[in-house]
Amino acid sequence: MEMLSSLNIKAQSQGAATGVKWLKTSGEKIESYSPVDGKLIGSVTAATKENYEEVIKKAEEAFLEWRMWPAPKRGEVVRQLGEALRKYKEPLGQLVSYEMGKSLQEGYGEVQEMIDICDFAVGLSRQLYGLTMHSERPGHRMYEQWHPMGIVGIISAFNFPVAVWSWNSALAWVCGDVCIWKPSEKTPICGIAVQNIIAEVFEKNGVPEGVCGLIQGGREVGEWMTNDARVPIVSATGSTRMGKAVGAAVAARLGRTILELGGNNAIIISKEADLNIALIGSLFGAVGTAGQRCTTTRRLIIHESIYESFKEKLVNAYAQLKIGNPLDQNNHVGPLIDKDAVKSYLASLEKCKQEGGNFVVEGGVLEGTGYESGCYVKPCIAEAKPEMSIVQHETFAPILYLLKYATIDEAIAIQNNVPQGLSSSIMTLNMREAEQFLSHAGSDCGIANVNIGTSGAEIGGAFGGEKETGGGRESGSDAWKAYMRRQTNTINWSTNLPLAQGIKFHV
Repeated sequence: MEMLSSLNIKAQSQGAATGVKWLKTSGEKIESYSPVDGKLIGSVTAATKENYEEVIKKAEEAFLEWRMWPAPKRGEVVRQLGEALRKYKEPLGQLVSYEMGKSLQEGYGEVQEMIDICDFAVGLSRQLYGLTMHSERPGHRMYEQWHPMGIVGIISAFNFPVAVWSWNSALAWVCGDVCIWKPSEKTPICGIAVQNIIAEVFEKNGVPEGVCGLIQGGREVGEWMTNDARVPIVSATGSTRMGKAVGAAVAARLGRTILELGGNNAIIISKEADLNIALIGSLFGAVGTAGQRCTTTRRLIIHESIYESFKEKLVNAYAQLKIGNPLDQNNHVGPLIDKDAVKSYLASLEKCKQEGGNFVVEGGVLEGTGYESGCYVKPCIAEAKPEMSIVQHETFAPILYLLKYATIDEAIAIQNNVPQGLSSSIMTLNMREAEQFLSHAGSDCGIANVNIGTSGAEIGGAFGGEKETGGGRESGSDAWKAYMRRQTNTINWSTNLPLAQGIKFHV
């Protein structure tokens, strides 16, 4: 395929790199089949523990040099990476779409997010600010500064196979850290492609070998990272189950985690909403990426006075959805990532029916021409109750639950009464409702929006959520502080040494 040759990808690739240097690996073969057409894209030979040790050793060595590069110089390297991503945006976006199954526009959009975070990080490289404080002691000055931590282990998920990695690495690099990346074993070819792009830029700039390591493999690679005291920070994106395991392992050695886990996101549709905006936001939020975003809209909480009319609008909109090859820009919905995801989708449909859910748009698996991979499913809508266990659960598929409410207090309570706390929205033109939703008495999520959906966060704001979403923050705002250690400094420029608490000590 042309996109693979454009990205310098071989049919069979090694699964470990210290940067420019690819290591000979002898682990299990990871084969990547596209959910679009079921065809084999390529294979990767997974890393061994010996490969992992070599990557770690190189990273430790590289950190000693990389941390001493001036931050703006590190930022210049990241700027050039952003330019390289612009150059490769089309073939890399196509690969993301083909290997993961998201629409072509979403594939391009994911690479654009990588470009945007590089631009953000370039500016950040000149803004790693500390504070100055007034000392209570005469002739003393106090301030704080931020230092890099060392190795950042990045475990990414299949649904955003490249963008979330970049949110972490671009910030970590300008902060002076080095990174080791474990891509999802469901999208390994994307990892190879990105590593090739990085290597091209880093080699040209004389970046120390080891600043950008890659380790391909399954769950065992994540376990090596999370149990390794040489990796002070582990950033993990994935399920809540996975995040709990990572969090416990890293906490046991008093390391630091950045966890981006499950979401069970809701939109409240007020009787005072602009229903056209509400319909667009709900539709894209529910079916975009075939429901495989952590910010996917999974619940609509609709005011009882407009419930029936809005349901009718939504059902009509679903009838117009085109499901098929995501590289065809006429299609709205692509496939699920694999047949295991299809099984989970079908199990959730059955569970919903058992608990009394009423499907107003039926689900199911699509068969026939164009659907040979077996991964295409129908986006569906079910009327449900907030307390149903399936409604409390995150199914990574296009299943939308409709819920009724009578008062804004009730709507917010329904919104908050799930274990997850990532993204949330309210559709309303009522200022009081909007402000209540954003107040201390409102949404308990890390992201709360008014008159936009739950998906589509901008990189300028910190991204992440609370409760079982993990509490981590990535991307914009001051998320960079998670990759650094704070140090408070006091300088005595006087001729005396006053002691704490007024203690006198004579010599």
